[in-house]
Amino acid sequence: MTDADIQRIDAFLAERRDGIVDFLMELANLESPSLIPESQHAIQELLTRRLESIGFTAELIPGENTGDHLYLSQEEEGAPNGVPVQLLLGHTDTVWPIGTVYDMPVELEDGASIVRGPGVFDMKAGIVQMVYALEALSVLGLEPTVAPTIFLNSDEEIGSPHSRDHVARLSRSSSRVLVLEPALGPKGHIKTTRRGVARFEVRVIGRASHSGVALEEGASAIQEMAHVVHALHALTDQQKGIGVNVGNISGGTRVNVVAAECRAGVDVRVGTQADAQWIGEVIRGIEPVTPGTRLEVEEVINVVPMEATPRNQVLWEAVRESGRRLGLELEEVQSGGASDGNTASLYTATVDGLGAVGHGAHAHHEHVRVNELLERTTLLALVLMMPDLEY
Repeated sequence: MTDADIQRIDAFLAERRDGIVDFLMELANLESPSLIPESQHAIQELLTRRLESIGFTAELIPGENTGDHLYLSQEEEGAPNGVPVQLLLGHTDTVWPIGTVYDMPVELEDGASIVRGPGVFDMKAGIVQMVYALEALSVLGLEPTVAPTIFLNSDEEIGSPHSRDHVARLSRSSSRVLVLEPALGPKGHIKTTRRGVARFEVRVIGRASHSGVALEEGASAIQEMAHVVHALHALTDQQKGIGVNVGNISGGTRVNVVAAECRAGVDVRVGTQADAQWIGEVIRGIEPVTPGTRLEVEEVINVVPMEATPRNQVLWEAVRESGRRLGLELEEVQSGGASDGNTASLYTATVDGLGAVGHGAHAHHEHVRVNELLERTTLLALVLMMPDLEY
């Protein structure tokens, strides 16, 4: 891509600044929480119309207990006639319940330089970037040599339980994956590694008794859970990127009854697959110390880390060089959260955090900075025009 082409893209986007903002606000007002499948329909229909107008063909992949997932391509799936494919990866679901826009309205602030509202940062602004980058290339007659495809799932915010296999399948057939999750921090760092996430449910089974007249006949599940919580939190090692948090506990029936059962939800973050395997074995191997109690441990979520693989580093360097052509000195960073980039990275070169610059994901101060939104859309267009890389 020439410098003149970059200027044409910049001009194209600058002329459409108001439309970009309006489109983001429209998407944010189409509330789409993960656990209400029908809430995904409106945003999927809007995106389908928009992208079909520039030559994409849409397919809805049925969900199971969540909404459907939107796949778009300009060719049949895979790499027809040897043409390499790049996958744009994102999600339409948000963490916000229906009705949030009444208490937390989608609105412009600071002279139309900031858009606030539920889901604008994570990650409807990334979807806006994707649409406008592709429209710019189409209108300006700039054709990527690596064919773009798109997958937008509807269950990412709950761990992609029903779409993860599709992410893996599409990643396998792609030369690279570009994840439109938001950038990190005020400088908009690109996410080249992510910690893995595991979730465990720990159940302690004890024996009930009357705490006043037969205390010694009981075996307190709550007492044992106290030991378990201490053991779990002791596994945290910040220097190695290992974090363990017991986030919720429930148990017992009445204050004068020795608790026969107690449950806890455990969140685990790790930086490497080796640490993920090790800590999983440790947690599953915890033994009770309170006589008369026993433990049951179930792993309910397991998302492997996105590590700094050689092919990911090659892709990151190419993205950074594209940024330099725009005068951006991009920096890489590790994210403590997981995304579908963790899965994609197992199968092909992946870079994450190509989405919006802002702050407040999942929080009431969620917002996107408009100037950077246009800037990162130009960056995405440049990245889409990169040739197939040697990994």
